[in-house]
Amino acid sequence: MRIAVVAETFLPKIDGIVNTLCHLLEHLSRRGHQALVLAPSGAPDRHADMPVVGFPAVRVPFYPELRLALPNGRLSACLDEFRPDLVHVANPLLLGSAAMRLARRRGIPVVGAYHTDMAGFADGWGLGVLRPLIWAMVRAAHGRADLNLCPSQVTLAQLREQGIPRLSVWSRGVDAELFRPSRRDIGWRHRLTDGQVDRPLLLYVGRLSPEKRVDWLADVLDLMPFARLAVVGDGPARPSLEMRLAGRGAVFTGYLSGYALAAAYASADVFVFPGAHETFGNVVLEAMASGLPVVAPAAGAVTELLRHEQNGLLFDPGSRAAMAEAVLRLAQQPLLARRLGRQARLDAEERGWPLVLDGLLDRYQELLLPPAGAESQIATTMTASASGALLAKPLATRPPGAHAA
Repeated sequence: MRIAVVAETFLPKIDGIVNTLCHLLEHLSRRGHQALVLAPSGAPDRHADMPVVGFPAVRVPFYPELRLALPNGRLSACLDEFRPDLVHVANPLLLGSAAMRLARRRGIPVVGAYHTDMAGFADGWGLGVLRPLIWAMVRAAHGRADLNLCPSQVTLAQLREQGIPRLSVWSRGVDAELFRPSRRDIGWRHRLTDGQVDRPLLLYVGRLSPEKRVDWLADVLDLMPFARLAVVGDGPARPSLEMRLAGRGAVFTGYLSGYALAAAYASADVFVFPGAHETFGNVVLEAMASGLPVVAPAAGAVTELLRHEQNGLLFDPGSRAAMAEAVLRLAQQPLLARRLGRQARLDAEERGWPLVLDGLLDRYQELLLPPAGAESQIATTMTASASGALLAKPLATRPPGAHAA
């Protein structure tokens, strides 16, 4: 297959969307498929030996890390030159929506992948008034797709309620070889605890922005002044968080990746995740694979990963005190923490990327199959041909603008 992957965000940015797309490209390469990545400028020229084409991008004023790619005439030329069998668009905004329109005109099947609860995040930024507009934009973009993929059943129900059609779940995986308990490293623990390796070490990994509610961790440290906190990640809220957590035993590392990230997970004791608007929770799954007990809100898609008191602890998503008390409970009951961590690891081992991505390729193939009755139509066309020669160009699987059932 030839897959055009349109990424509204891509390397060098690091987040769950980029992580998922990188795994997808690497999997396509291993399976012998070809891909072309269309992304904001500044990305590497290739990833997984797949070419990456950059488009001019502008920064979002209140979120400098986020750059929106602007479509231009080069987009149409790229699609015509690459001749994809299918277009996969991640979180369609400007570039993605334009690519979807062009693909529809060419009769190319389109997959829209929904990754981020932007309406929920707007609340975290104090912009809840924009929710209706955000959902209208999401409906307009995903209405052009033959198949809309979302990462969890919780998200699927939310999108269905918003009137988005042709939905299916495409879950996420984890590299259980990279993220595993044996990555525990005394050197990393020394760094993450600021040298106080015998103190309980709490860990947060992810974007540092208001909707993630990382500031709630101050309440945990106020309740547990004997604990230490490592904050892995970056984002627009980092300066305010550094001020909020100053003097409370918090260490900020910035972004980590690869073995460094795996060592950070495995060297901690408890993973704490305050955010309540997750469409999946990649970092939660990585923490589970690393053998950590996880404390997270009983909201969003993380409830499909965590089972209360079996592989983690869930708390009332509106209560800071409940989160702090759950973390304190694990610190006071190390046997419970170890039991939850062991089960978390076992559960994560069943969610490897190859299985998840092979399932996605199966969905691609289904979209590329001729629609019902096409075989007889092709046979009739060939029989009626005066020359009897085979068609030099295959018939399109569906006319431009048509949608899959």
